Amino acid sequence: MRKIYKNPKELGTCLKDLVDFYLDDVIEYNKLKEKIIILANANEDKLSKEGFIPIKISNILGESRVAIIKKILSEKQN
Repeated sequence: MRKIYKNPKELGTCLKDLVDFYLDDVIEYNKLKEKIIILANANEDKLSKEGFIPIKISNILGESRVAIIKKILSEKQN
């Protein structure tokens, strides 16, 4: 897994794969959270704009994955 992604499509695909691994019980929630926080810090301008995930990324992810990622990002801010 790379840390920095040049375009939203690659970032969205990486996030989708991570959340799918979690949903398939390949990785645990804490490991998912750790990886998403690393990606969020490295790609801060691409992943979250004013608290919202950009439409290009959210279209790749789908609603259920976006909800999981938003939950993790909100925990990160607290």
